[in-house]
Amino acid sequence: MVDHARALKLAGTIKRIVASALENDIKDPRLGFVTVTDVRVTGDLQQASVFYTVFGGDEERENTAAALASAKGRLRSRMGSQLGIRLTPTLEFHLDAVPETAASLAKSLEAARLRDEEVTRMREGAKYAGEADPYKHPDVESDDDDEDA
Repeated sequence: MVDHARALKLAGTIKRIVASALENDIKDPRLGFVTVTDVRVTGDLQQASVFYTVFGGDEERENTAAALASAKGRLRSRMGSQLGIRLTPTLEFHLDAVPETAASLAKSLEAARLRDEEVTRMREGAKYAGEADPYKHPDVESDDDDEDA
């Protein structure tokens, strides 16, 4: 039976431990400005996926990935001593694509806003091809109603 609440609580604890260790204990010069964005733990609590972002370009990302891979054992050891559970989850590090996705989405929204402004400008001088209101409307007071009464 999977206890999702326990997995979520464990993920939050792992996130805090890994972030603290990266900030204070891991002294690898390849490690860039890293932010741990999320941790997901499997239902059996055996594997933890750590998502992170790195400030900088592709070179900083590659160096940070190498530094995290080499520090994986030390981080797992520190997690095991602080978690107090029977089996310490294995760590997998994944570069989080949220910042790039957010930038792409912001760019698309800006392009849509510019197209909307262009359509609004085109609409200002436009005239109707026919009547302004082409739909038939029922008369409020009909002559037929007066004859029936």
